Amino acid sequence: MNLLSRFRFVSLPVLVSCLIFLCALCGHSSAQDFKTLKDGVEYAEVTREVSGKVVQMNLLRLDLSKVRLDVHHAMDAAIGTEKTSSIAARHGAFAAVNAGFFRLDTSIFAGDAAGLLIIDRHLISDSTNDRIVLGLTNNKLVTEVAIGRSELTHFLFQGKREIEISGSNRELATNEIVLYTPYFHRTTLTSKTAIELIVRKDRIVKIVRSIGSSEIPTDGYVLSASGTMASELTKIARVGTLIQIGQRTHIISISHEPDPPKMEYFEDIVAGVPQLIKNGRVDITWEQEKTTKSFVETRHPRTAVAKLKDGKFLMITVDGRSETSGGIGLQDLAEYLLSLGAVDAMNLDGGGSTTMFVDGKVVNKPSDKEGERKVSDAILVTLRNPKK
Repeated sequence: MNLLSRFRFVSLPVLVSCLIFLCALCGHSSAQDFKTLKDGVEYAEVTREVSGKVVQMNLLRLDLSKVRLDVHHAMDAAIGTEKTSSIAARHGAFAAVNAGFFRLDTSIFAGDAAGLLIIDRHLISDSTNDRIVLGLTNNKLVTEVAIGRSELTHFLFQGKREIEISGSNRELATNEIVLYTPYFHRTTLTSKTAIELIVRKDRIVKIVRSIGSSEIPTDGYVLSASGTMASELTKIARVGTLIQIGQRTHIISISHEPDPPKMEYFEDIVAGVPQLIKNGRVDITWEQEKTTKSFVETRHPRTAVAKLKDGKFLMITVDGRSETSGGIGLQDLAEYLLSLGAVDAMNLDGGGSTTMFVDGKVVNKPSDKEGERKVSDAILVTLRNPKK
């Protein structure tokens, strides 16, 4: 019997078993890789070679009818940092990943979100650089998610005057007007060069000059200005003057939505950078979102999220900067997410921030020497029916 004829007698079950084994060696995340941890929560750990280096990945696949998704900021304020695991534990979450980019320094403003951040429909931070956002709404029966772009600009209106506000809940820079709400801090943390209007019920109740760091009323807000914009604010600085804050929003694009919902529809919105996949095709918009080619191509630890064809939601972390995991570029990450069935996907903060928390512990290997990094905010997964 020749070799060819011998192959004809290999049984189909044996052949299938061999193929399954070979697929497992390739490291692709298939059905058998995911294990069910809770009703609606599937988890996988994947090790595979990507562009010549071994990488370790952690994946959560979520049934949005069985879980809630919420964004929470560190210390439940607009500034400050906290470990992803701590944010999750404080809020009783089953799982979590780190979320948006943020100011990472040793100043009192550390943790200030670098992009649009809305939590429970309260503005924490304004949009920047036309960057991709994730919108979340927890309805009674299912959590809705959208990945797209939305610009938000605030204006101060007084009579016929209209003044554009530079930003919200962040450090005041020269020649700016910044809006401070109770979600920022107890005070504005500004310098003595600022002029500040304390507003309650749409009326100026107090004007503060050359003192700074005014207390923010719990039932109002503070407008703080410096440089040339201080002169603009001075023109309307009269106690009792009626002023209003308005906003203009522009939904640039949400995949699969010819008539996208307004920003107010979403409970939580968090920004990332950049878009990875849109409408089932790799589309990395790094130039539009004003990041660098190096950021896209360099192998970093990464955190990303994706909407899948079957309606489920995927959260992924990729470890890096270690001997056991080499990190990943965004092109490779996008292609891998596409192979898992992603129709829309976006990149979140990565590097030393990359963290996945599941069932009481951090399951990935953060790259900072000190271990898990304190971050600005996190996406939390809460079970709708914890008993299952």
